[in-house]
Amino acid sequence: MDEGSCLEENFPLLSSHSSPALRDNLGLQDEDNRMKAENGLTCSETDEEIIHPSRVDFEVNERRRVINYQEILQCCDELKIHSKDLKREKQKILRYKPGAWIEKAGGLKISDYDVPKTTCLLLVGPRGSGKSSLINRISKVVEDDRFAPARAQESYNSLLGDGTSFLQEYMIPRYSNSICLYDTRSLSDNSEKDENIRMLKSWMTKGVHHGELVVRKTDNQRLRKSLKGKAHKKGYLSSKTRKVNFVIYVVNGLLVLKAMENDGALETQCVQSIVSTFNCPFLSFKDDKPVLVFTHGDLLSFSERALVREHLGTLLGIPPTKQIFDIPDCDCPATESAIIRMLRYSLAHADRHFPQRSKVMDKVHKMSLSLYMILLILGIGIAIGWAQNTENRRVQFPRPKQKVPKSKPIEWHKIRHIW
Repeated sequence: MDEGSCLEENFPLLSSHSSPALRDNLGLQDEDNRMKAENGLTCSETDEEIIHPSRVDFEVNERRRVINYQEILQCCDELKIHSKDLKREKQKILRYKPGAWIEKAGGLKISDYDVPKTTCLLLVGPRGSGKSSLINRISKVVEDDRFAPARAQESYNSLLGDGTSFLQEYMIPRYSNSICLYDTRSLSDNSEKDENIRMLKSWMTKGVHHGELVVRKTDNQRLRKSLKGKAHKKGYLSSKTRKVNFVIYVVNGLLVLKAMENDGALETQCVQSIVSTFNCPFLSFKDDKPVLVFTHGDLLSFSERALVREHLGTLLGIPPTKQIFDIPDCDCPATESAIIRMLRYSLAHADRHFPQRSKVMDKVHKMSLSLYMILLILGIGIAIGWAQNTENRRVQFPRPKQKVPKSKPIEWHKIRHIW
């Protein structure tokens, strides 16, 4: 059995959904092998002439895809964790405090970072990706309450309306102030790329407000009027501005699968928009790209979910088994495990990128502290001097003694004795 048939048998979806570039390259390899056979050349005689770095890189990538696909399929057994282990990992999330997972690198300590009171995780993604549903799923898992009512408004039909129009803040869990998730307005398709960049830049540089209305420049007049009417009724814009500490990018796994099957130009355009916005520099923290969650896995078979996960890793350049999380809308230990691992990844990377305290503020703080110490010492010195001066005055000017009036002598001759 040759290598191609073995790949087809062990990984049928991977080979059937191979890109045209892969098939073209395989065709070129077959042509090269045929030419070598006609010329009577062996592989050892023509390696230096035939093998090119680009083909070596291509083969490495394709072999890596096969390995990743196999690892994803094997993740099913790893996700079957015991309830005690899941509870222990969940407790780590519940006990989390901002800065708890800061790495002491470069000789810096926790006190050297500007640690916020609340770690803010921003959810972004195209329309219908399932951001609001993901927030509800996370809330139920962390609070361990499957029967809790939905906190975020979900869209039943993504073709109607535009989903979330106001930035919504959700504390996780709701009684804590350590973690908050922000639901945002959906990103537009690739035709409105500049508008997406404008929104992302505003959120990442200026911060986010709970209840803030998000209006696009491309919104028509009727939609603008409707949104402003809703904003007037809401009236709960928070004065608290939160800086985004990490990003969770959410995509629809079913849409990605359809784009892989070349089902239509619309799906392909949506995937291109995902790639362009995911690689937006405003969403990254230095070299760390956002974590990616794909939803609607409950509508796919397990092999299709593995294929989508591997394909997204190839498109976005991130490891599919470490930075891409398959979170379907269902209640099962595997889903709970994926949510806890995704939160752990996001919070750990958020802690890594807390900004350092400003040197100017440190200097001002040190100057203020020095000035305070000087004033304190001067105050103590003045108090001691005043006390000593008062004591000296008491010694130099003693109080005059009060004269005690002398008692008159008794005149005995004037005393009459009464017998």
